[in-house]
Amino acid sequence: MATAVLTPDQLDGQAARLHDTQAWQQIVTGWEHTAAEPTPALAPAPGPARVSDWRGMLSVPVDQLIDDTLRALPAPPPHERPLPGRLGAMLPDRVHLWRRVGQSDLRPSVHLGHARQILAAWGWQNTPYRLRNARGARCVCGAMISAHRLGYGSLDTVDRAGAWLITELRAQGWPGLIGPWNRHPGRTAADALALVDATIRRASLAGQ
Repeated sequence: MATAVLTPDQLDGQAARLHDTQAWQQIVTGWEHTAAEPTPALAPAPGPARVSDWRGMLSVPVDQLIDDTLRALPAPPPHERPLPGRLGAMLPDRVHLWRRVGQSDLRPSVHLGHARQILAAWGWQNTPYRLRNARGARCVCGAMISAHRLGYGSLDTVDRAGAWLITELRAQGWPGLIGPWNRHPGRTAADALALVDATIRRASLAGQ
């Protein structure tokens, strides 16, 4: 099965172009405030209080409370097939393309959950302009591309996940792309995992 081969710079560029589009800015602007404005509570009818009257004490409908609570939950950790072991990490990603057969697309936050698993299990590295090192450790972009080639999300999902990463980087004050952030002096694996975790939360809260 043929698939596009992306370099870290290409993924960075695609995610940055998506992040800078007007449509994407409309999606992420005000993402923290997506709930509808509360409606005034209705005055309870006169008479003795009943057990069912508790709904009248709420400022928003119960269905909206449930929906807002579910949206606030982080994306569930992926439960699909386990990652290949250390040998699998060292093999070229094209060897794993068979795992894409029959896989449906995913939300960006779920795709990032698989990328996080790759970083945690196979290791993180920051060799300039390299998706991976000889031991099979990946950079952040490399983990996202490997997650795609293992069957977790389409290339469009990879782009959108990258745009969420850039959105999180902007919120943290980083003006550049993912690759320069990954190889910045002093960067650690813990930093990379924390960035992915923060991005997963951000995308999950936005329903993505």
